[in-house]
Amino acid sequence: MAKIISVSLSEKLLQEIDQLKEETGFSGRSDVIRASTRMLIADTQDKKNLEGNINSILILIHNQKSEDKVTEIKHDFEDIIETQIHSHLKEDKCLELFILEGDAIRMNTLTKMFQTTRKIEYVKLITI
Repeated sequence: MAKIISVSLSEKLLQEIDQLKEETGFSGRSDVIRASTRMLIADTQDKKNLEGNINSILILIHNQKSEDKVTEIKHDFEDIIETQIHSHLKEDKCLELFILEGDAIRMNTLTKMFQTTRKIEYVKLITI
């Protein structure tokens, strides 16, 4: 039996869900949220299975005002950060690309640190 939960979303996120619903043919917001949750769970499971010494790329998008938080987090992971590229985008946004090499567990930890920081709008770890 399905459970009903209450979720608080910003107006902007709700609009993006509605747009996604229309563009992809989902029958309602709940279907979009269920599919998104399944994708996040599958991605998290894939990352859990990573082990050993690997290479990856970590992509972040954040507001310029969040630069201090990015710097604070990244300093604890300099052992796996080979290169960082920072670029200013429109609307006071920043793009960060981290080229990573090292322990998969450390990369997962770094990714989780950014994912759980509300100041980061987009986080994607791509393993090579």
